[in-house]
Amino acid sequence: ERYRKTYQERRDIVVQGLRTLGWEVDVPRATFFVWAPVPAGGDSRAFATRLLEEAGVVVTPGVGFGPSGEGFYRVALTLGADRIAEAMERLQKLAW
Repeated sequence: ERYRKTYQERRDIVVQGLRTLGWEVDVPRATFFVWAPVPAGGDSRAFATRLLEEAGVVVTPGVGFGPSGEGFYRVALTLGADRIAEAMERLQKLAW
């Protein structure tokens, strides 16, 4: 139960942070990851590179999981809630 609550808290921080940006994201039910479509249907590698270079935020481009993953990215929920919240704050500062 403790772990479920931990990951639920992290998931909720990511989902709220991405939705605040106006990005589409579904709430995953039972996973260590949040999968979401790249905003405006962009290229997943270019999107991940921009987040890394401009905000210092690491996401995994969906194309790394095969051709059907293109157009999506994955956010891991393996860091603490404080670091995840910091990442969401960094994304808010980028001009979209």
